[in-house]
Amino acid sequence: MSVSRSVSLLVSVSILACASWAASAATKSAKQPIVESRAVPLIAAGDLRFRDLNRDGQLNPYEDWRLPPETRAADLVARMTLAEKAGTMMHGSIPGIGNVVGFSTAGYDVPLFRPDVTERNVTSFITRLAVGPRRMAEENNKLQEIAEGTRLGIPLTISTDPRHHFQFILGASSMGVGYSQWPETLGFGALRDTKLMKRFAEVARKEYRATGIHQALSPQADLFTEPRWARGTGTFGSSPLVVRDLVAAYVEGFQGSAKGLHPDGVLTVVKHWAAYGATPEGWDGHNHYGRFAKATNKSFAAHVKAFDGAFRVKVAGVMPTYSIVQGVSVAGKPLELVGAGFNAQLLQDKLRKEKRFGGIILSDWAITNDCTAECVTPTKPQGPESIAMPWGVENLSELERFAKGINAGIDQFGGVTNTGIIVEAVNKGLVKEALLDAAAKRVLVTKFQMRLFENPYVDPEAAAQSVGAAQANDEGFAAQAASQVLLKNDGIFPLKAGARVWLKDIDAAAARERGLVVVDKPEEADVALVRVGTPSERPHPFHFFGSRQNEGRLDFRPGEAGHDLVKDLSGKTKVALALFADRPAVLGPVERMSSAILVNFGVSDAALLDVATGRLSAKGRLPFEMPSSMATVAAQDPALPDDSKQPLYRAGAGLTTRKK
Repeated sequence: MSVSRSVSLLVSVSILACASWAASAATKSAKQPIVESRAVPLIAAGDLRFRDLNRDGQLNPYEDWRLPPETRAADLVARMTLAEKAGTMMHGSIPGIGNVVGFSTAGYDVPLFRPDVTERNVTSFITRLAVGPRRMAEENNKLQEIAEGTRLGIPLTISTDPRHHFQFILGASSMGVGYSQWPETLGFGALRDTKLMKRFAEVARKEYRATGIHQALSPQADLFTEPRWARGTGTFGSSPLVVRDLVAAYVEGFQGSAKGLHPDGVLTVVKHWAAYGATPEGWDGHNHYGRFAKATNKSFAAHVKAFDGAFRVKVAGVMPTYSIVQGVSVAGKPLELVGAGFNAQLLQDKLRKEKRFGGIILSDWAITNDCTAECVTPTKPQGPESIAMPWGVENLSELERFAKGINAGIDQFGGVTNTGIIVEAVNKGLVKEALLDAAAKRVLVTKFQMRLFENPYVDPEAAAQSVGAAQANDEGFAAQAASQVLLKNDGIFPLKAGARVWLKDIDAAAARERGLVVVDKPEEADVALVRVGTPSERPHPFHFFGSRQNEGRLDFRPGEAGHDLVKDLSGKTKVALALFADRPAVLGPVERMSSAILVNFGVSDAALLDVATGRLSAKGRLPFEMPSSMATVAAQDPALPDDSKQPLYRAGAGLTTRKK
């Protein structure tokens, strides 16, 4: 018998002895949770019921819901093979029918998915399925039944990118079908209302769990310090203190408690540790050309402070940034110039030791993949097969990248299911098995905390009835309306019943329902109500993410569609601008040509019109400044919040009253 096997058996015996005592002590006060099995038998202990997950006819500590999650996880780890531990360290992507990345409106590709669980022992996956609540519940139940049939019956943790907002960018957010709809998180940043933030998270938590989703790959605690950055719409803005407090409320609401993950909670992963938003020129870290972030020790401290709210409420997961952070030192030593997922200074020294974080460190997706020529400078549209972000370790082999990530502190690798390579790393002495034990235990503890070992299944009918219910949608609608920021109003709002309006990208029927008269020609209108977005460019059309992200310039200028439209309309009628500010806009001449500007961060036509007609009030304040020119944008420091010279509107701007 090997030494490691002997140690595992001794650990298991010790755990069993302690567990027997603890279970006996807890039996009198035990409250039976819901237990559901489809592939394994149940075990009876008096009036209590347990799942015999390994089918040995005995009640093992990891099957005993009366025991603490840590005790159960330790027992289970001692029973696992090296390959099973390695599988626990993977966080794969569930393939969809017709789409290996997972985005599908048809359902999961179950035959393609099955080997990840039954052969590669993976038990954590992201879903990108875009189906209604009932179907989502049914599809997730199918996968849990496969997992229940494995040797140890370990249930799946199913994660998702945000589903309750407006933007959909594959790989950054998901298309939510049937879930209640709320403003982008920037809208919550505009409201600065921690109670509302927590309420949203509570609603989203219940909707996730009802459909079989257990893990939120959110929120972004990143600071929106670089105005050109493409990922800022998923943040809460530029202020470290505002972000800190809203992130705390978000995590508390999702996890179900201010003291960590509750049985009915959703495992929440705060991201991206740290300084992801300090990206020169706004180039995003998903792309090779955006792999660097730059900061000083002082500015870096502000980016770290934004995460402190998550740590205060014991967030269960942290995702490191893709970026190589330049210009920063930890404990007096310059950071190694590698992505944060490979950086022991950021993960061990800063996160584990300084911040005392004890939860799961989950890498962002595809950091161990090879970045080929088609990844660096694609000559045609880049496909999913060439997505990779191994920044700073491009010259290492895939095996060496996995080993470096584990030794740096990674517990799970996102977007991969290559279990065998971790086994190889241990067998070759590149990684100690004790690191796998610790990582697997951290992952398994969360599954026990959420009671997935008792019942991983959900009720499709209940999901259909509860998800996207009227009350949640009403609350989401009210939040959309309130999150808007009224920047300018020269006698336009509120629009009175009978006002003649010309509309651009706004539903005419919704306007008529509110007593407005929709006209066909701007010359006939009292006002032209126009939806526009912050100007952008697509300078990297062949990169997978660059082709989907708004990059480059922010300014309304001659030749830009929004500018030219407003200029044309302003010669015919008054113009009211409804601006979707996924990034700060350089308004320039458009500001002078508009009689009203109403900024939004994801809003339905109905919510926009309710504010425009005075049925509801815009209560938001800008979550970032609006720069005065592209020259001042180019001159500002991407790591510092709101530092451009003489901004047109400062962070926090917003009218409190309307001119009539």
